[in-house]
Amino acid sequence: MTAASEPARGAGVTAGSRGHRGDTRAKTSAAATFALVFGVAGLFSVLTAILAWLGLVLGIIGIILGIVGLKMARRPGVTGRGVSIGGLVLSILAVLIGLGLAAGITTFVNNENAVDRLQTQVDKLRDKLD
Repeated sequence: MTAASEPARGAGVTAGSRGHRGDTRAKTSAAATFALVFGVAGLFSVLTAILAWLGLVLGIIGIILGIVGLKMARRPGVTGRGVSIGGLVLSILAVLIGLGLAAGITTFVNNENAVDRLQTQVDKLRDKLD
């Protein structure tokens, strides 16, 4: 077959029908995507220990968005169930680690012996620096 005998590209396809091809694809829920983003950010923040309070807040927001994303994924034409579950898992981990870290710090600070030992070690390190 020669190029002259082949139909031209797009021949037989009306201009209006070409643009609708992409509309049949399902869209990922925005809430599911944000749940994953907040879950990852919350987990990283909690693992730094300095920003644990921020990670706790981000984790709570991620849990809420994950639940909303799961509900939205039930709608026809909307995907994101797996993304929502991933965001929920990471957000729950961030919240649990953040709460555990907060409980550990609170217990440590309320224990006078532990604080005294820490102060002694800091004083020894200061003496070594001088």
